[in-house]
Amino acid sequence: MMRVISGYLKGRNILGYNINGTRPTMDRVKESMFASIQDYIDNSTILDLFCGTGSLGIEAISMGASKCYFVDNGKEIVKCLNKNIDNMNIKDKSIILNKDYREALLYFKNNNIKFNIILVDAPYKMEVMEEVIELVTKYDLLLDNGILLLEYSFDKLKDKYNNLELIKSKKYSDKYVNIYRKIID
Repeated sequence: MMRVISGYLKGRNILGYNINGTRPTMDRVKESMFASIQDYIDNSTILDLFCGTGSLGIEAISMGASKCYFVDNGKEIVKCLNKNIDNMNIKDKSIILNKDYREALLYFKNNNIKFNIILVDAPYKMEVMEEVIELVTKYDLLLDNGILLLEYSFDKLKDKYNNLELIKSKKYSDKYVNIYRKIID
């Protein structure tokens, strides 16, 4: 069972932890991730890329984010995500895009949509973190001082990418969490 771990939706169940292709973030990892970025969440605009059932974006809304864009290309997963958003009564703060991550990032660029926080938790077999970082910086999708949080297994990531600087990195058994901040020149 997956639950919201903090904020005003704390304790509410999140459906879909058993859907094929999803790999929910463990509670202790999620707790640590959100403790690291909580100062950036209030009234923020969030992107939950590869959102799956929406666990990370829902957590951010629960902690005070004003809006979250949920992106996933799985049809079954998006049905479940819609149920979760309905159950939590957060439709007014949620925008769902059933798209591939590349299409979605281009869509945000073309519509001049920028984020305070981008959460990226791609399926583990996909080594896409460097490409995601490249597109986020190339399309300038983060606001000044914006946060890019990556949960990953295999990719080897650097401490700096263009105007993104690593501010925290932590290992949890077989996965890593890196948090980058957009540096203003």
